[in-house]
Amino acid sequence: MVKTFLILISLQIFLYSSEQIILVVSDGFNSPRATLSCIEGGKKVFEDIQVNIGTNGLGWGIGLTELKQKENEPLKYEGDKKAPIGVFTLDSIFGYEKEHNFKMPYLYATKELICVDDSKSKYYNQIINIESLGEKEKPNSFEDMKRDDNQYALGIVVGHNKNQIKQRGSCIFIHVQKSENASTAGCTAMSMQNIKKIVNWLDESKNPILIQVPKEKLEQIKKLYPELPLD
Repeated sequence: MVKTFLILISLQIFLYSSEQIILVVSDGFNSPRATLSCIEGGKKVFEDIQVNIGTNGLGWGIGLTELKQKENEPLKYEGDKKAPIGVFTLDSIFGYEKEHNFKMPYLYATKELICVDDSKSKYYNQIINIESLGEKEKPNSFEDMKRDDNQYALGIVVGHNKNQIKQRGSCIFIHVQKSENASTAGCTAMSMQNIKKIVNWLDESKNPILIQVPKEKLEQIKKLYPELPLD
């Protein structure tokens, strides 16, 4: 009981100590488009950005805190082409360049770096070096972090489903869009120009988070973060 209480207190401290917030708001659960705002100190630091999200819109994900859900609202599952709803940590930046001077942990996307989307694997929803695995450990399904296109040339790892709950979704990123109006398999995508601005702004010491919701859930977010410029 005491341990649970301490975990809840620690979670609240983290939530409310987040100085940098990326807020993504769609018009509804089924919309593949959304508006992204970058907020620090209760103020927007850039102009709002129009982004692409999941082809099938949004589904409830697994993040830092549970928001109120209705029984008929969709959950996020593996392969459903929905982006996750919730409050999530932003854990690291990744890209094709070997070195960067970001204020966040950086993952160099080599040809050996993969993200595991095989929910039967013990490495489900983890980014790992496939060459470090024995033949019996290698997952049946995964995403290459060094793609043949530009979509993962620069991106941000979203802390969704960190407890690796089977089939509840994996490999959620903020990354470069395929084209201006191209929806995603569950990530949040934008132009290279815009993502460069965001990754250079993010600072690990400011506990950056992603809040991603349909517009109808903004009232809950206002209660959690009354300082956000939501009006």
